[in-house]
Amino acid sequence: MMQYDRFEGLKPWLDLRFGKGVFDLRPIAGGQSNPTCMVDHGNRRMVLRTQPMGPILKGAHAIDREYRVLTALQGQQVPVPEPILYCDDADVIGRPFYLMQRLEGRVFHDNSLPDIAPDQRTAIFAEMARVMAQLHAVDPDAVGLSDFGRPEGYYQRQITRWWRQCQASDLLRRDPIASLSPLQDWLQANLPRQQERVSIAHGDFRLGNLIFAPDAPRVIGILDWELSTLGPALADLGFACMAWRTRPDQFGGIAGLDLKAMGIPERQDFVDTYFRHAEPTPPLQPFHEAFALFRFAAIFVGIADRAAAGNAAGQGAGDLTPLAAVFADRGLQIAKGA
Repeated sequence: MMQYDRFEGLKPWLDLRFGKGVFDLRPIAGGQSNPTCMVDHGNRRMVLRTQPMGPILKGAHAIDREYRVLTALQGQQVPVPEPILYCDDADVIGRPFYLMQRLEGRVFHDNSLPDIAPDQRTAIFAEMARVMAQLHAVDPDAVGLSDFGRPEGYYQRQITRWWRQCQASDLLRRDPIASLSPLQDWLQANLPRQQERVSIAHGDFRLGNLIFAPDAPRVIGILDWELSTLGPALADLGFACMAWRTRPDQFGGIAGLDLKAMGIPERQDFVDTYFRHAEPTPPLQPFHEAFALFRFAAIFVGIADRAAAGNAAGQGAGDLTPLAAVFADRGLQIAKGA
């Protein structure tokens, strides 16, 4: 479990910038990557995001990129929290961090949306699709993000990056996942040939990373920008479709549920809603969903490794280890046409 005992340096740092004020810090449960805390200072209500302690893979946990994309999207038609301060001085709390506006609303980690009325479920998924299209409509050049990533060869680089992480995993060396290697091979052999529209790709666009208004099916903030870059919009769409490919006991999926009775759209209806709001682009292919499942399987491997090393940000990180195999297996099934 992530330790928070070095945060005592935060209050004097904030006192210097805002004047002295009553200070309170509370870790937020749920995240498995960058530790996140609620921070109160005087009358300011903020959220702090920081890198985890311990060894970090090159390019991972790049909170400076999170802060940059939040800053760039201010004033656009994309709901994001307002960035407040960024600090790269490791002497303050032991690693870089940033502070952003705290939004008061609802976060749904369970895609089945328990205790939500069917008509509201329909509206929530429609809003999710609309907001994703709104993000993808932003011109990276117009908001100063032309150098935020290299869209050429995006899939190739991503597959290579996550496969290397899996190969370096101590856990996988002891207990390999049989479907990971053939899934990686299939993805390498089936890279999209059509040119896809370059967008600001969130990289982890799913229901649990959206905050909705307290009293309406309206997104007021897109959260967790750690994996954002320039890339194909369809990568985000494929990622968002994972909920329909996994069961409720597999990270809150909705496969096997009576979606019609619940007011939740079928996967193709969700995709069609996205395309009604999005600019023209090639259609979503099995590759995009298999790629998303492969990448999330690799992410689960990384979480499991951090849990074993004692550096995981969220509670229950070790419990997610079996999901790496589940997601890899499902990705390979999609690759084979299932």
